[in-house]
Amino acid sequence: MRFSCRRACAAAALVVVALIPAAEVHAAKATECTKIGICYCVNDGLKATIAAKVDAFRQAIAEQRKAGKAIGYLSVPLTSAGGGNFDINKEVAERARAAIEKRFGADYVFVLNPGTKEADLPRSSTGADYMLMWTSLLEGADGLGEFDFAYFTGPQDFARYFGFDGSNDMGKLDAYFDKRVAADPAFAKAVQGGLSKAAFRKYYALRASTTVSRGAHDEWNIFRMLNEKRRANDQYGPGGQIAVLFDGAAIAPPQGEAAVSDGYVGKCQP
Repeated sequence: MRFSCRRACAAAALVVVALIPAAEVHAAKATECTKIGICYCVNDGLKATIAAKVDAFRQAIAEQRKAGKAIGYLSVPLTSAGGGNFDINKEVAERARAAIEKRFGADYVFVLNPGTKEADLPRSSTGADYMLMWTSLLEGADGLGEFDFAYFTGPQDFARYFGFDGSNDMGKLDAYFDKRVAADPAFAKAVQGGLSKAAFRKYYALRASTTVSRGAHDEWNIFRMLNEKRRANDQYGPGGQIAVLFDGAAIAPPQGEAAVSDGYVGKCQP
C-alpha cells in the first residue's frame, strides 16, 4: 500500500514525516473512529504519530495540487500472506506508480504510493494502525475525500512486473524465483522461513491483486462511502465523484457502488 517524492515541492513536507522516530511503541488498545464513521482498534500510543504523518502527507498533496495536478491514491497488496513477498510487492507498487504517471503524464498527475518509507510505523504496528492513518488521509479534512482518483492494482500490474506474455508464465515465475533466491539474501531468508516455490508461483500467477489485501478491502469501501456522500452533496453531485480504476480500467457504476467485506475495520472488544 511507493510514495516517490521526487519533486522539491513535496520533499519538505515529507522530510517531517521521515524524521518521526519509528521506535517501538507499546500502549493499550483503543477504538478510534474517523470522520466518515469507520472505527479501528489501534495502539493508543501511536495516535499522535499517525496524525503527524497524515498532516505531512496533506501538505505534500497540497503542493502537488497547487501545481495543477490530479492527485491519485495507489492501493496495493503489500502482505506476504498466501505466497507473496513483501519486497517484491513494494517493487510492483513502485512500477505501478511510475506506469500510472507515465500513462497520464507526470506533469499532470501525482500518485501517492503507501509503500513509501515515509509511511512506516513502528514494527509492532498492526494493519488497523495503518488503516487509521490511510482512512484519515483518504477521507480528507472535510470528510468528502482528499483524492481525485484511486487506482487498485490488479493482475496486469503484476504481469507487467514479471514480464508475462501469455506463454508459460508460471515457468517465468519458476525462473524468477530461482534467480532471486541466488541474488537476494532477504528473499532467500523468506524461502528458508517457509515461502515455497509452488505457493509463490500460484500467488503471482493466479491471485496477486488488491483482491487479496485486507487493507485494500477497507480502502474500496472508503472510496465507495466517499462517493456516496459526494453524490448527495450539492458541491459535488454524481459528476464530482472520485474516479476509481482497477487493473488499469475504470470500473462500472454497479461495481463502484457495491461494498466488499471488511479488512481491519472493527472496534476493540471489551
